[in-house]
Amino acid sequence: MKLIATALLVTAAMPLTLLAQDADATQESDADRADAEAPVDTSSARIEPSGDDFHNVIYVTAAGVDRLDVIAGTSVLTGIALQRESSGQVGEVLASLPGVSASGFAPGASRPILRGFGGDRVRVLNDGIGTLDASGASDDHAVAADPLIAERIEVLRGPAVLLYGSQAIGGAVNVITKRIPPRIPDEPIHIDALAGFDTASNLREGGLSFDLPLGANVTFHADASYRNTDDIEIPGFAASDGLRTDLLADAAEEEEEGHLEEAEELREAANISGTLPNSYSETWSAGVGVAAFVGEHNFGVSFGYYDTNYGVPGAPGVGHHGEEEGGGEFEEEEGEVPVSIDLERIRFDARANFDLGSGFFDAVQTRVGWSDYTHTEFEGDEVGTVFEVAGVEGRVELVQTRRGGWGGSIGAQYSSIDFDAFGEEAYIPPNVSNTFALFTLQEVDFDSFELEAGARYEMTSVESEPLGLDRDFDTFSAALGGGFMLFEDFRVGANLSRTERAPTAAELYAEGPHIATQQFEVGNPELGIEASWGAEAYVRGEVGEVKINASIYRNWFEDFIYLAGSGDEEDGLPVFTFLQQDADQWGAEAQVTFPLVEARDFSLLGDLRGSYTRAELSDGDAVPRIPPLSLYGALEARWEHFDLRGEVEWHDKQSNLAPLETPTDSFTHVNASLAWHPFEGEENFTLLAQVDNIFDVEGRRATSFTKDFVPLPGRNFKLTARASF
Repeated sequence: MKLIATALLVTAAMPLTLLAQDADATQESDADRADAEAPVDTSSARIEPSGDDFHNVIYVTAAGVDRLDVIAGTSVLTGIALQRESSGQVGEVLASLPGVSASGFAPGASRPILRGFGGDRVRVLNDGIGTLDASGASDDHAVAADPLIAERIEVLRGPAVLLYGSQAIGGAVNVITKRIPPRIPDEPIHIDALAGFDTASNLREGGLSFDLPLGANVTFHADASYRNTDDIEIPGFAASDGLRTDLLADAAEEEEEGHLEEAEELREAANISGTLPNSYSETWSAGVGVAAFVGEHNFGVSFGYYDTNYGVPGAPGVGHHGEEEGGGEFEEEEGEVPVSIDLERIRFDARANFDLGSGFFDAVQTRVGWSDYTHTEFEGDEVGTVFEVAGVEGRVELVQTRRGGWGGSIGAQYSSIDFDAFGEEAYIPPNVSNTFALFTLQEVDFDSFELEAGARYEMTSVESEPLGLDRDFDTFSAALGGGFMLFEDFRVGANLSRTERAPTAAELYAEGPHIATQQFEVGNPELGIEASWGAEAYVRGEVGEVKINASIYRNWFEDFIYLAGSGDEEDGLPVFTFLQQDADQWGAEAQVTFPLVEARDFSLLGDLRGSYTRAELSDGDAVPRIPPLSLYGALEARWEHFDLRGEVEWHDKQSNLAPLETPTDSFTHVNASLAWHPFEGEENFTLLAQVDNIFDVEGRRATSFTKDFVPLPGRNFKLTARASF
């Protein structure tokens, strides 16, 4: 396997010395085709020109999906909508899309949740390559990807995730940047800029990038961003009703026993309101890149630096961390020590594209990324736990020349992740995970009917030298889909898939207190492969001016990996062990956009969305932290250079709970925004004034470990401006 991996990396590097690129290097052509072919814009009827603004467009597509339409659902956010959803964490940016939620551990750490799954069941990518960080190990670890510098973000759901790995059973999120320039600008210099302020967190943010042609064949890119927030304002109490009741009851008991100081501390914790303590964040990033274009060939390299420091809110009345004292008890610290995380990542990337002419293969695309990541948890001013990740990932894809109705690609991918942790919460031992994969995606077009097939074979090894353990897994995943064009721009179809996932290092080897989840986690070195059969049916397209995107899906899991309480206690925490049993998941998601009024200078558009998913183990217990039913409705009025939008988001209560999980109440947030864009076309400027959660309603995410003491922000006035010229 090491020989194969070495050969892959050499293969990936050779085109760099020749001239080549990978999937995101063809952004211009792929994006243009996606704009032309994607039947549904799930957020807004306006499609802004590609590349005309700092945040461009979020596409729910995949590299090559314009060739291979395996994916069953697509969603597109335009530039103004992305500006409206701007946030420091990818999960929060995407949370308004159907079928998407966020882990919401803290304002500074929120991963995307796709169709109810998160963690290592959702891959988060930078330009088609893994983020190579520790965000999958715990929800309190931020994703090392900066949305402020993104040109677009791809959200992949369904069988198309075979492009990126069997770990992505829930889906994949691909943050696309321009750090390796995708094209040569038409103008002497192209500048993109963004600035924003808000009231709920005292946000100050800004981003700036420029692309400069150096002669006729070379482009230079540079970008930088900065984002700073204070502790967020919240409606009502930080603690949920249930937690607050428990805290006040504990305070009464302490008072009866004569512990007046402890009772007062518990009451103070129960009565925290208005502002969420220790919820600040500060993030900045910078990067440079250069790309050369010669005929149909091009190659490029980039360097990026990402740094974020954010507070981790602790459960009221309980320190986030503890210390072992006599007898091994994990006792509450005297007073509550604020916990913060300082995350730093250095990353190098290279991509290449080499045109192969008119033979069987049209082009070879390559992508390589290397990352050095350090994540340090501080307890006050003292270092608590340090996580270090050194990773490399590369992929090579041979794109077939389309002949008649047949097209496709084959490729190989390799990754090596060296994970180390030391300190009080080093509950995952040092380990090295290596993966090598071969994949193919093929499409046959029979006029009104399309047939797609994909397959991926993956070899994975997870070795922990300190434990003397080494597990190897061979997994195979495949998908078959068919779509029928009922009439122009409207398609119905179905996909069937078989996916297999190797267990992660945490699932295999974890052992220790994990205070972020308030559990003592114990891995299981005997875990086997997690597999699932999946079925999905969808409709999408346009009926006149009405745009529809809807799907229903079901997954039957064999040996689903999950954490279950053992009933024991260790270090003052309940013991949870990774186990396996079968599970079922099903759900639906839909979006319909439609015009209500169409006039010469005025239009009124409607936007309806909904999603629901449910997942249960074979013993009848619910899978934990599954999002409840959510519904969304919006009206958007457009006239001349103004867009006025009103939104209502409703999230149902979640009472279908796993053992020891707490419920969440239903809540409704009402939002409004007014956008002014005086110019159209290439020279773009948008000033956006918005207010979120107008009625200052308390909301808690069912998908969050911290839902009982980290509510969503309260009423928030925000002003942002973005420009591209």
